Amino acid sequence: MISNIEDYFSQGCGRCERFATADCSTRRWIQGLTDLRRICQETGMVETVKWGHPCYMHGKRNIVIIGAFRDDFRLSFFNAALMKNPQGVLEKQGPNTRHPNMFRFTDSAQVRKMESIITSYLEEAMAYAEAGVKPPEEVYELELPDELVDAMDADPELAEAFHNLTPGRQKSYVINLNSAKKAETRIARIIKFHDKILAGKGAMER
Repeated sequence: MISNIEDYFSQGCGRCERFATADCSTRRWIQGLTDLRRICQETGMVETVKWGHPCYMHGKRNIVIIGAFRDDFRLSFFNAALMKNPQGVLEKQGPNTRHPNMFRFTDSAQVRKMESIITSYLEEAMAYAEAGVKPPEEVYELELPDELVDAMDADPELAEAFHNLTPGRQKSYVINLNSAKKAETRIARIIKFHDKILAGKGAMER
């Protein structure tokens, strides 16, 4: 992954084999990405590189991060639960995302057309960071797959380890297991995940 911000805008993030090639997603959306960078800089946020992408900070807090994909490019907010989204322009990253958290663009020209709205949303997020306002902790019950419940009933060590996981890690297993249509597939995945759960890791962690 890149560590120099200029490399992102000239070569890409460095996370795949398309890095520094004409096929890199940053090449397709370079005008829109450059405009997003300018807008973020003009708010006075600190420009950094995190996870190979341009990340903008204020009040010692991550505010937004820029990303480019084949079909779109995005400006994603951290602490999205705080955002009021009065214009209704923020979208969810996916079906399992709890709050709308990103501007998604499919045309570079959209950025300049939405510049005033983007700036107002950034200023809102920056104000929360300055004031030290954090999203409220959300308490919600996960609906565990029956196969996982049965496995934990039969294995107290597994049950204890699963309940000691962070809510996010627990959710990663539930999402992964619920994506399987057949019970036997879910059972096979639980067997595969057994040692990882005992190790305190999430489904996508190595």
